[in-house]
Amino acid sequence: MYAIIETGGKQVKVAEGDVIHCDLLTEEAGKDVTFDKVVLASDGANVKVGAPTVAGATVTGTVLGHGKDKKILVFRYKPKKRVRKLNGHRQPYAEVKITKISL
Repeated sequence: MYAIIETGGKQVKVAEGDVIHCDLLTEEAGKDVTFDKVVLASDGANVKVGAPTVAGATVTGTVLGHGKDKKILVFRYKPKKRVRKLNGHRQPYAEVKITKISL
């Protein structure tokens, strides 16, 4: 059984027992979180495609913790003008373990 959920403006394929990184959530570590924007759900034999979401389908997970991704460097400059700007950015994320997919 698997599902495709939408979280943080991105679509992620999940199955029970998977650990995913999604955008930062307000829930603390150890709390349960429910994703109700299920775009596609499959139980092996049947596939349900939502328009835009599957009605009544939810995905439940447990927040394992919060962290930050690797640093990316953003370099902007204007040629021939001696203008240079270097910034670093680390995107925060929440680590979620998928516990249940219900159709």
